[in-house]
Amino acid sequence: MNFNSLKISDRLLKAITDLKFEKLTPIQEKAIPYLIDKNEDLIALAQTGTGKTAAFGIPIVHKIDCDKKYPQAIILSPTRELCLQISKDLIAYSKYFENINITAIYGGSNIQPQIKSIRSGTQIVVGTPGRVKDLINRKVLKLKTIEIVVLDEADEMLNMGFKEDLDAILSETPSNKQTLLFSATMPNEVMKLSKTYMHKFKTIEVASRNEGAKNVDHHYYMVNAKDRYNALRRICDINPKIYGIIFCRTRRDTKNVADKLMNDGYNADALHGDLSQSQRDHVMSKFRNRNIQLLVATDVAARGIDIDNLTHVINYNLPDENEVYVHRSGRTGRAGRKGISIIIAHSREGRKINAIEKMIKQKIFAKNVPTGKDICKIQLMHLIDNIINTEINTEIDQYIPEIENKFKKIKKNDLIKQLLSVEFNRLLSFYKNAKDLDTSKKEKKRKQINSEKTGVAEKGYSRFYINLGKETGIATHNLIGLINERTRNRNIPVGKIDIMKKFSFFEIPNEFKNEILSGFKNYKWHDKKVNVEISKVPKKQSSIKFADRKNKRRKKLGEKSSFKNRYKAFKK
Repeated sequence: MNFNSLKISDRLLKAITDLKFEKLTPIQEKAIPYLIDKNEDLIALAQTGTGKTAAFGIPIVHKIDCDKKYPQAIILSPTRELCLQISKDLIAYSKYFENINITAIYGGSNIQPQIKSIRSGTQIVVGTPGRVKDLINRKVLKLKTIEIVVLDEADEMLNMGFKEDLDAILSETPSNKQTLLFSATMPNEVMKLSKTYMHKFKTIEVASRNEGAKNVDHHYYMVNAKDRYNALRRICDINPKIYGIIFCRTRRDTKNVADKLMNDGYNADALHGDLSQSQRDHVMSKFRNRNIQLLVATDVAARGIDIDNLTHVINYNLPDENEVYVHRSGRTGRAGRKGISIIIAHSREGRKINAIEKMIKQKIFAKNVPTGKDICKIQLMHLIDNIINTEINTEIDQYIPEIENKFKKIKKNDLIKQLLSVEFNRLLSFYKNAKDLDTSKKEKKRKQINSEKTGVAEKGYSRFYINLGKETGIATHNLIGLINERTRNRNIPVGKIDIMKKFSFFEIPNEFKNEILSGFKNYKWHDKKVNVEISKVPKKQSSIKFADRKNKRRKKLGEKSSFKNRYKAFKK
């Protein structure tokens, strides 16, 4: 189906033509005609990169009354980056409409220009829940005239603990509005939200909800956990033309990995929640212009990144929820191009990889971590290709006689070696005698050893016990959302999370210890009283320490002592 077959105005069609949109994507084909003809609610389920913004943005621009200078549509998104991306797209769709104003409102930036834009008269508001709620409380943003509400990436907003904010915002809108919910997944929290605020809604779904993109090949490298970063370096080195995103689970990992890559000479930078808006914009501008090859990011920070020509997505850490893997891998293999999604896994993640395979209905192929010899060969050939394909600068001609004279006594083969060594010595010395990192060669069968569910927290962190587990319906994203909601602080970095059958553990930096304990005091989750306390050192650890003390005493006696003497000494 082509865009010129839609029942939209010539001005809107002209703007779409300028963007070189031709055929509608599956989600657009199902959503746009329905939204143009009807004012009923809609739930649309589709993965990242399927054209969701146009699916709701084009009908909104089509329906807006340009003569009315008050908010008629509000679009809520989980992150600043996505908010700005949606605003940018809507501005492009409304290019030939003189009187449409679109205001992006988000935290981490000066609020005054946003207030000024709303007061000057705006028809479409795109915002993050926290800043939207703030402007409502200031009596600046009034939503009684809203006709269309869009909840974009609804699952992620709930995962981030925005439920209370969403409830407060939606309660300010008219009951007869049209509500559009766009989400990649449909967990219970999203279902509850739809039942509360939506009426007689239509549901559309594009392909299988968790099916992997067809243009993406999936690979995994099995390494020891301590070798993860070195494996990442080798994967980057074996792909000299790589242009991709490296996904880490936490902000701390994101910073550490990006810093290491930059210190080791890679063209990389980080994107995470601790950056200011101007810093985020600067990093994203460099990445879009390909001045950065590798962007290290958390899942939340990467929401809203819309780049079609990524070659790779690398999972430095597998996500807690398998569905998130689909979102990550869907960022490559777009616009008809092939892409590669890579997992750097350790031996305990074999079953998780199997589960992802079943979910995406595609094979994840085991790959050997490149050896130093493999990398040197690839990099050398890449360097030679660059030399061959470099455009000759004729200014060099004047120096050729003198250069030939200097090279006169050097043989052709020696000259080639010397020229290449200028660029290549560092890499050769780094990978000389490099060890084999590949554990998959030693382990033919994948094994999942699901131990160490309890343990001592990482240095600087406190480990908490909570009496909610799989049996009570808790998942990792629920737990992170609860922490954000109960502490009212979305900047608390959450460390390791272990979800057990009847209870769970999570790690938080020591400075937030009291906020966690007070936030969960007298709290109930689904009518169950929640108990959160600092986790004790497991008995297994204590028994190991006891065994060590026991062995030390035995050593003092000597191996030849009788059992009776050893027993007497032990009793002392």
